[in-house]
Amino acid sequence: MQSLNFPTPIYNNNIPTPQKANHFLFRNRRDQTPRFPTLLLAAEHDLALKDEENKGGAVVPLPEGLRREVMPRHVAVIMDGNAKWARQRGFSAASAGHEAGGRSLRELVKSCCEWGIRVLTVFAFSYDNWTRPKMEVVFLLSLFERMLQSELYFFMRKGIRVSTIGDSSRLPESLKKLISDIEEKTRDNCRLHLILAVSYSGKYDVTQACKSIAHKVKDGIVQLEDIDESLLEQELETNCAQYPCPDLLIRTSGELRISNFLLWQLAYTELFFAEALWPDFGKAEFIEALTSYQQRQRRYGGRHS
Repeated sequence: MQSLNFPTPIYNNNIPTPQKANHFLFRNRRDQTPRFPTLLLAAEHDLALKDEENKGGAVVPLPEGLRREVMPRHVAVIMDGNAKWARQRGFSAASAGHEAGGRSLRELVKSCCEWGIRVLTVFAFSYDNWTRPKMEVVFLLSLFERMLQSELYFFMRKGIRVSTIGDSSRLPESLKKLISDIEEKTRDNCRLHLILAVSYSGKYDVTQACKSIAHKVKDGIVQLEDIDESLLEQELETNCAQYPCPDLLIRTSGELRISNFLLWQLAYTELFFAEALWPDFGKAEFIEALTSYQQRQRRYGGRHS
């Protein structure tokens, strides 16, 4: 496991007041809910968890060694190693690994619900994956569609809101309709926000955000001098979430790269690289990643005296 031990995190509660409130009125084209900067919402996390506990224990006790006050609000995962898992077990096709990986994802979602994590973003299908053999691509999209259909009851029972991000233009029409239906049906769920990155590219995400701002400048909605980091973040696809930027990124299978995933959003994300292949990534591995995260000191470029 590639991880480092750091001192206990120290969080800065002195959050600066944003200078340009008009930036926060812009809305993401995929979600019509106005959003605010991530740090301004951080305090709501602990309050929401406490409220759930007061209502009757919706959040179960944490595994030994984990602390709720430093639990990441947003976890992102690059689910890598399905094909290798299948080869190691003698399967002739990667499909067995992808199906096993789907079961691992369901268990991870359950753990996030139980332990109070608010947002889980998973790299389900990269835009670059379109270059894979056609049979594998067809199987992956078919598996994804079957998973969404079969898990709708689970999403509703657990209070999970589902959103997708990525370039949907190349997806099958049946899958696009299913995604739209599930996003609508789960819109009011609030226990966990599950974001599925499908046909997603970090470069594409930044590019579409820039194009959106350029159109607003052209139409006179935005002035050139108003463009800054805060405004651009409002146009990224993860703006559909209360906490757009991950606190923790996990990548499995021992690979040490981020593979064009959430390039803007990962600026200050803590990284954890697991040796386990994705189908073998279970509760024990997730606890190890969270424990490593909780031992780190997040400075956001500053220095604690």
